[in-house]
Amino acid sequence: MQNGETYRSLESWLWEAACSIRGEVEAPKYKDFIIPLVFLKRLNDVFDDELLNISESRDVSLAMVNADHKLVRFYLPEKTRWKNLMDQKDSLGEFITTAMRDLARENNRLQGVVDLQDFNEATGGTRTISDASLKKLLEILNQKKLGLNDIDADLLGNAYEYLLGKFSEGSGKSAGEFYTPREVAELMGRILSPGPGESIYDPACGSGGLLIRTYGAFVGKYGSDSTLDLPKLHGQEINRLTYAMARMNAIIHDIDADIRIGDTMERPAYTNPDGSLMIFDKVTANPMWNQNFDPESLEKDHYNRFRFGIPPKSSGDWAWIQHMIASSRKRVAVVLDQGALFRGNREGAIRKKIIEQDLVECVISLPEKLFYNTGAPGAILVFNRAKSEKSKNRILFINASNQFGKHKEIRKLNQLYPEHIDNIVNALESFETIEGLTTVRSSEEILKQDGNLNVTLYVSQINDEEQIDIRNVLSEISDTDLQLKDIDKKLDSYLKELGYLD
Repeated sequence: MQNGETYRSLESWLWEAACSIRGEVEAPKYKDFIIPLVFLKRLNDVFDDELLNISESRDVSLAMVNADHKLVRFYLPEKTRWKNLMDQKDSLGEFITTAMRDLARENNRLQGVVDLQDFNEATGGTRTISDASLKKLLEILNQKKLGLNDIDADLLGNAYEYLLGKFSEGSGKSAGEFYTPREVAELMGRILSPGPGESIYDPACGSGGLLIRTYGAFVGKYGSDSTLDLPKLHGQEINRLTYAMARMNAIIHDIDADIRIGDTMERPAYTNPDGSLMIFDKVTANPMWNQNFDPESLEKDHYNRFRFGIPPKSSGDWAWIQHMIASSRKRVAVVLDQGALFRGNREGAIRKKIIEQDLVECVISLPEKLFYNTGAPGAILVFNRAKSEKSKNRILFINASNQFGKHKEIRKLNQLYPEHIDNIVNALESFETIEGLTTVRSSEEILKQDGNLNVTLYVSQINDEEQIDIRNVLSEISDTDLQLKDIDKKLDSYLKELGYLD
C-alpha cells in the first residue's frame, strides 16, 4: 500500500458512505446501492492503473485498449468511467443504472453481477434513493483511490466484508443469512486446510466469505507468493443479489472463483456430462439453519444424495449434510444449529447411519452469540471420506463454548479471537483428549447413545471456581460458635472484675 491506507480508515470511510443514506434508505437495502458502487470505484481505479502500465500517455493507452479490450482485466465503456459519473448533473440514478448495464454488456464475467440493481427504483412514485443522496454517496466514495498501487486487494476485500457484516448486524434474519462472521469463516477454512490445487465447494455460498477464508487458509499455510497450484473455488447461491455480492467479493479479493446461481437442492449447478454430481476435494457451508423442505422433492432426487434418509419437512439440516457428503472426496465442514446434533426421529435415524459409515470425524460446539441473526450457539460438524488411521471409527468432540471474547465492536455479540481459533484447530489436529476441552469416543460408543452427538454429553467444562465442601463449612461454623461462646465467657469475667456485672 503506497498511500498508507489502514483497515480502520477503510472501515470508517465505508461506514461514512452507509451513514450518508441512513434514513432515506432502509438498512437492509444499503448493500444494494453501496456495494456495487464500491465495486465500480475499484474497477475504475484498477483500469486507470492498467492504462498507466501500458503507456505513459493515457490517450495512447486508451486507443490501444479501445482496439483490444483484452489488454485490461475489465474494459470500462466511456459512460462507466468514474469522472463521468461525478460530472453527471441530472437523472443520476438512471445514468448509473445504464452505466452498470453497459459495463455488463462489455464484460461477460460481470453479467448478472453489476446490472441487477435499479438505482432509479421507486415505490408508489417515490424514489428509494434520491439523486441528491446518490451524489453525496459518490462524493464520499471519491475520497479514496482503490487501484492496484493504492491498496492491497486483501485489505480492501476485508474492509468490503466488514461492510457486509455491518449490513447483517441488527438487520434481521434475512440479512444475516448471506454473511458468516469472518472469524467463524477463518476457523472453517483452517479446518478444511486446503492443499495445492484442491477444489473447494460451498453449495450455499452467500456472499462468498467461507470460500475466500478457505483460500486465505491456503495462503496462510503456503505463503502468498507460493508457486504451488492455487485452490479452485466453486460456489452456488440461490439469491440473485447475494450471488452478485459473492462474485464482486471474489473479484475485489483478486481471487478467481466459479460462482453459479440456482437452487442447490432442486438444481445443483455442478454436474458431470453424464448427469452425475460433480465431486470436490473439500466442501464447506453455513446453510440456512432448520430450513423447511419438501420431502417429496427430495425423494425424487436424481443424484442419489439422500441415501441415508429423507429429513423432516421442518428441518433440512441433514439434507444439506448429505448433499455435501455426496459432493466430497475428503473433508466436509458445515456449521449448523446445535439441535442437529441430537434431534431424534428421522434426523436421528439419518445421523446413526452416517455414524455407522464412519463419516463423522469431529463435532465442535461453538460459543453463543457469534452470529448476527441468532444468539443460539452453533456447531461445526466435520465429516471425512478419507479419515486418518488415528481417527478411523472414532469421533473427536470439542467443547469450545468458552473459547471466546467480547466482540470488539458490537456489544451484544461474542467473537472468536485468534488464540481461540488456534486452540480449536490444534485440538482437531492432535485428535486427543484434553481435559475440559476435548474427548475422543468410538463410533460404537456413540451409537450406544442412540447417535447423540451433543458435545456436552461427552465433554464437561472445567469449573475454575473453588468447590465448596459443605461438611467443612458446617464444621468451621461450629468451631466459630464455640470460639464466640468462649469469648463471651471471658468478656463476662472481665466485666465482673470491673464491677459492671453482679
